[in-house]
Amino acid sequence: MAFFKDPNFDVTHRLTGFNRYRQLLYFYTLRWMKVNLLTVLGSVPLAAAIILSLATSSIVVLIPSTIVGGMIFGPFLAGMFDSIMRGLRDAPDEWQEHYKKSWKQNWKDSLFPGAIFGLLSGMFIFMIRVMWVAQVAPDWGTMALFLFSFMLFLIITTLYWPQMVLFKQNLGWRLKNIILFTAKHFWKMFRVALLELIYILLYALFAPWTLALVPFIGFWYIIFLSELLIYKEFNEDFNVEKTYYELEGDPWRVGDFDILERLAEEEDKKEREKYSE
Repeated sequence: MAFFKDPNFDVTHRLTGFNRYRQLLYFYTLRWMKVNLLTVLGSVPLAAAIILSLATSSIVVLIPSTIVGGMIFGPFLAGMFDSIMRGLRDAPDEWQEHYKKSWKQNWKDSLFPGAIFGLLSGMFIFMIRVMWVAQVAPDWGTMALFLFSFMLFLIITTLYWPQMVLFKQNLGWRLKNIILFTAKHFWKMFRVALLELIYILLYALFAPWTLALVPFIGFWYIIFLSELLIYKEFNEDFNVEKTYYELEGDPWRVGDFDILERLAEEEDKKEREKYSE
């Protein structure tokens, strides 16, 4: 693993820039892959609802089925966002404990946004199908409006779910925060939404082969990448680490959550695997 032999890549302290990206992957890739698999399982009812509505070409089937599928999916998606946000602040405890806490704390709050997420996801896919099979191609104005709506949906998703898993707020405050944060960091949010759009397009364009990747990186990687890109501004505006360090302790200060102990365990595991070969 020459990738981790870089002398500047010292995971015993919190890194910055691209090395922080590498550090987070070093610590949490396997954890996020496990949570991703659970998230994929939770998305099956919503995926089935969308496929059924496309097969029947029925909006009557689409609306109730995607709402129900989205409500089922909501707690799973909340668990994925919760795990990503905990990783970004290096929260203590194992991923199983985090996941249990997420379900206990967020499952009720995630039902409504899950239903909206499911409905809008189904509507966007249904509209793509309609435009694809239409005898007359949609004009540029229609395409621009569709892309604008979809990117707005991506921005709201990127900012709503982290707020939901981190803070106890009502719907109005979360939406207000989304508007203010997007206005303050417009171009960064635009770039993040564009990145998410490209990620989704790559999966769609190279399907069905890309479907094999979904259980492993389908949800977690783009969520991680998007939240990492805005984390500095998100943390500054919402005081995430200040709030949680008061509750959980600073993970990079020896005596609270000793991250060096985790590193020692990782090294011991690698040594055992090397000698077992």
